Amino acid sequence: MKKIKNIMEKSKTKIKKTVKRIRKEHLVKEYIKNNILFLTFVITCVLNSTILRFFCMHTLENYLSLKAILADLIVVIIIGAFGYLIKPKNRFVYYLVFDIFLSAICMINSVYYTFYTSFASVSMLSLTQYIGDVGDAVVENVLQLKDLIYILGPLILIFVHHKLKVRNYYKKVEIKSERKKRTIKTLSFAAGLIAIFLVTMTSLDVTRFIKQWNKEYIVMRFGIYVYQANDVVTSIQPKINSMFGYDKANKEFQDYFKEKEQVKTNKYTNIFAGKNVLVIHGESMQTNAMELKFNGQEVTPTLNKLASEGMFFSNFYSQVSVGTSSDTELTFNTSLMPTKSGTAFVSYADRNYIAIPKLMQEKGYYTFSMHANNADFWNRRTMHENLGYKRFYSKQDYEVTPENIVGLGLSDKEFFHQSVQKLEKINEKNQNWYGIMIMLSNHTPFSDVEKYGEFPVDIKETITNSDGTTEEISHPYMEGTKLGNYFKSIHYADQALGQLLTEMDEKGLLENTVVVLYGDHDGRLPKSDYNKLYNYDKTTDSLLDKEDPNYKEYDSYQYELGRKVPFIIWTKDMKDTDLNQEITNVMGMYDAMPTLGNMLGFYNEYQLGHDIFNVKGNNIVVFPNGNWVTDKVYYNSQKGEYLSLTNEAISEEEIKKNSNYANTLLDVSNDIIVFDLLAKKEENKVITEAK
Repeated sequence: MKKIKNIMEKSKTKIKKTVKRIRKEHLVKEYIKNNILFLTFVITCVLNSTILRFFCMHTLENYLSLKAILADLIVVIIIGAFGYLIKPKNRFVYYLVFDIFLSAICMINSVYYTFYTSFASVSMLSLTQYIGDVGDAVVENVLQLKDLIYILGPLILIFVHHKLKVRNYYKKVEIKSERKKRTIKTLSFAAGLIAIFLVTMTSLDVTRFIKQWNKEYIVMRFGIYVYQANDVVTSIQPKINSMFGYDKANKEFQDYFKEKEQVKTNKYTNIFAGKNVLVIHGESMQTNAMELKFNGQEVTPTLNKLASEGMFFSNFYSQVSVGTSSDTELTFNTSLMPTKSGTAFVSYADRNYIAIPKLMQEKGYYTFSMHANNADFWNRRTMHENLGYKRFYSKQDYEVTPENIVGLGLSDKEFFHQSVQKLEKINEKNQNWYGIMIMLSNHTPFSDVEKYGEFPVDIKETITNSDGTTEEISHPYMEGTKLGNYFKSIHYADQALGQLLTEMDEKGLLENTVVVLYGDHDGRLPKSDYNKLYNYDKTTDSLLDKEDPNYKEYDSYQYELGRKVPFIIWTKDMKDTDLNQEITNVMGMYDAMPTLGNMLGFYNEYQLGHDIFNVKGNNIVVFPNGNWVTDKVYYNSQKGEYLSLTNEAISEEEIKKNSNYANTLLDVSNDIIVFDLLAKKEENKVITEAK
């Protein structure tokens, strides 16, 4: 009897569990059935954000980051919850509008990341006025098929809506109180997810979220939708901070420079004092092009000649953010970093800057800039005047015809030729001058191949046939690739540079002149093309197998380290002197001003960089995204990983110390510009002197 009773109890328990499971399954089915449109909206929007991370960040850990998926899910559920307040027949329009909006966020960031290797910021909306000038470059170099995949989200929603409409899904009546109840339940569920998300957050997550320097890290931890909302707040924050945050920023500024090492002299102090200075801004010039030959012909013979005869800094990095060329001009001239939001040339052109042209003016130099592009591109007309250039020769000062256009504007060869004529007059009227010539032809998308001249980037070889005859054959190699076209383009720009120096020499303009050349940033070329460059198998016209002993690993670290740009200081008579040398120590664009300042006899007490000859072997280059590099290690702040450059282990203490240094430097630099601290410093100095 007892045995029968136990069997009955077990059966009863099983029945209860089965009934409970059936009820749950029924409830789930009922929920799905009654919330098809809401669920479609949620799934498509979260799927889009995941696809975005897949295309931008590649590794499984990044694009399937549970934190990012959870954050995106929370945002989409909250938006979707309010859709329940709308009558069923009008609910589709609400979801479609937001689906399109969130899909647009993903699409814009996908396009943006392709070009800038960063995520979009609303602070850059002011730069849309310049898109017309580089429209072809954007379409050809940036917009890709993958960027259109996000359209599928709204299309799927429309398809589901159509099916529901056919089934008279929207005919059922929902009373107002029921709609409110569903909204509250959905928001309550979202609140539960928020609680789970907050529990998983670390202090590092919070710090980086507030600072917004490291955009990739924020997207990996907080998702694209939270990032974009945070970006809106961060973008308007400077306006708010400029009213309320001055005291804190000023104190950190004062403390930073109180501890900063003061000026030191060395054997290069004043060696170029009294000489004329011509700075050449080399558009998209990259150091690795200088190391290459195709069929025995150097890609950049002129750059190589200058490097071999002058002072060549071969481990030099650009430090640009979204302002690209304008960021380089800012950092080269002021030893400040690009701003956290927007770009200084556009968003902060009215600030006070201590810049090389201003300091050279104080030494009695006539200062000028030359660039055969629209004077208002990157707001150069205003900013060049603010930096201290007395005269800006822009497009309106040059004769531009359809025949002499290469790429985005006047060809570098014609630009240099016409500029030398102007330089002759400047030299006649002024005892000393300081000027910059900004090149243009080697600008992305590097597609004006027919105008670059003959420079094959294939592999030619002569073979002997069985009958003793010989014939020349070629293997495609880099022909037809983006990188291959870049080599053709930079070869053309290099020829133009050689022409400039020849014409200047013929006019006697090199006799008392120091030529300073820098690459403004790398060519932003596909990593896959570099794999082909280093791992091409001519026998199969494909890539070497990874197991092949000749295969060269070219991962994301090699790509980042390969983005070095040339920095050369050259005079006509420098060859075979003590100045003729290669400096291999790591150096950044913000170190150019202090290094040149020591040689030319000026000093900026608020420079962030260092004279490289005072910090050899102990320098650090900080990038706008929080990454940094020294002679020993490259640190990726997004991944929290480092690559040892000397095969030595790097201590956690050193990583932490350098990362703190990088974060402080970025904050101080941003505050200097946003709060116009140099102007305030000057005002206080005048008041003190008056007293």
